[in-house]
Amino acid sequence: MDLWEQALAEQMEADSAAQQQASGAASAAGGERISPAAFQSLQPDGAGAAGPANLDLILDIPVTLAVELGRTKIQIRNLLQLAQGSVVELDRLAGEPMDVLVNGCLVAQGEVVVVNDKFGIRLTDIVSPVERVKKLR
Repeated sequence: MDLWEQALAEQMEADSAAQQQASGAASAAGGERISPAAFQSLQPDGAGAAGPANLDLILDIPVTLAVELGRTKIQIRNLLQLAQGSVVELDRLAGEPMDVLVNGCLVAQGEVVVVNDKFGIRLTDIVSPVERVKKLR
C-alpha cells in the first residue's frame, strides 16, 4: 500500500468513527428530534398592557418643554442686517395663545403669566391625542 492509499484509509476510519459518535449521542438523548425554540409573544395580550406598572418605567425620562412665541421666515440678507433694537415681526397676533411643545410636538396652548418675577405659562387648551396624530401627517 502506498502512502496515499494509507492516508485515505485512515481518513475513512476517522469519518466512520465520528458518525458512530454522533449517532450514539442521538440515541443517548432518547432519539428525540431537535425542534426550534418556542418564544413567548411580545405583543400585549390586553390584560394590563397600559397599566400603571408600565407607566412607572418612563416617568423619569427627561423631555424638553418649550413655549413658542411665534415664527417667521427671513432671508439671510435681512438676517445679517439685524442689529440691537431691530424689530422682527412674528406670525402671531398680540394676545394670541402661545404653543407649548414637548420634544417639538404641540401638546397644549396657553397664556404667559409672571410668577415671582419669572415667566410662566397658564395652560388654556390641551391638544387631544387625536389632533396630535392628525398634525403628524
